[in-house]
Amino acid sequence: MRNAIIVIIVLGMLGWVGYDFISSNNTSDENKMGNKITAPPATNEDSSENSVVESEVIGLELGEIAPDFELETLDGETAKLSDFRGEKVLLNFWATWCPPCRAEMPDMQKFHEETNVNILAVNLIETESSPQNVPEFKDELGLTFPILLDKGSELTTEYKIMAYPTSFMIDTNGRIQYKAFGAINYDIMIQEFEKMK
Repeated sequence: MRNAIIVIIVLGMLGWVGYDFISSNNTSDENKMGNKITAPPATNEDSSENSVVESEVIGLELGEIAPDFELETLDGETAKLSDFRGEKVLLNFWATWCPPCRAEMPDMQKFHEETNVNILAVNLIETESSPQNVPEFKDELGLTFPILLDKGSELTTEYKIMAYPTSFMIDTNGRIQYKAFGAINYDIMIQEFEKMK
């Protein structure tokens, strides 16, 4: 148990360093996108260097269709990823004890208010010291997007989450267009949102 706590703390600190690096190096130059992961460009001549090869495979790689899931929200309702097909989605995995998660949440709230993206913030409830931390955190930061609870950590396992926070930007066809391991800021959210169809 002690080793698990140490690993979680180290991952949190690494995430914070990544967030701080991205924030301090934020430029409009797309080659300085921090922790952006891109797939190889498509083979046709018209593709840009940032294009993502689309696939019909369900998986976690760029261009693949994000695995569907259904989770209970903090409000006691259910949310299913496939219900948002035809709309853009930011899927974020986070926890209240994670400093980089806390740092990116105000940017995520601003992003939610200023765009038509659906934010699905999946809380790693199994890692919380108390379930009450989640609604208190939501109220403290004034979050208005849905908070989903990953009871049993099944979705966290399926999405192979190894660092907190981790985000996926999913296009209107349900395909993953961007992945970030660590915190992202508002400018990156907007840039990636505008690239998606």
